Amino acid sequence: MARSKEFDVDAVLLKAMKLFWTQGYEKTSMQDLVEHMGIHRRSIYDTFGDKHALYLMALKRYSDTVWSSIEQRAQSSLSAKTAIRSVMEAAITQSEERPKGCLMVNTAVELAMHDPELENCVNQSWSGTEELFRKLIIKGQQAGELSASLDPELLAPYLNNALIGLRVMVKTQNHTEKLQQVIATTMSILD
Repeated sequence: MARSKEFDVDAVLLKAMKLFWTQGYEKTSMQDLVEHMGIHRRSIYDTFGDKHALYLMALKRYSDTVWSSIEQRAQSSLSAKTAIRSVMEAAITQSEERPKGCLMVNTAVELAMHDPELENCVNQSWSGTEELFRKLIIKGQQAGELSASLDPELLAPYLNNALIGLRVMVKTQNHTEKLQQVIATTMSILD
């Protein structure tokens, strides 16, 4: 008879995600994971597999959480411009509950060039964000809010790049006003 888990799998995965987000993959040892997750090494292997498999699960959890938040912000906005701005502002919102920056950006910089599986995760995430921006631009054009002369196919990657840049800047910038100015300048391209 199999033993039931003596821990909440989602809760310990969240702890692993935050640790990887803070320290990165390479600087996080299995011992760090054991201590931070509060479970035994054997339980990590039995539940999640090796460190790489755990990282993939943590990155998927991160992606699902962030994507849900982005979609909610976009859908709750009354206009396309407001939705785009809201997504940008989410990148600079500070919280004690989450580390600075973006785990997906960290993964792209640290690991994607050497790991096709992680590269695919990053590309899927960024393609999804580009598609969201493309749809919002089209929505804004259809509503008459945005000029029909704007090219959604060109602007969507531009806006995604700006968002990625904000996610990088937030790791080193404590100047909310400066980050807000970057958002305002980025948004001015839609005028």
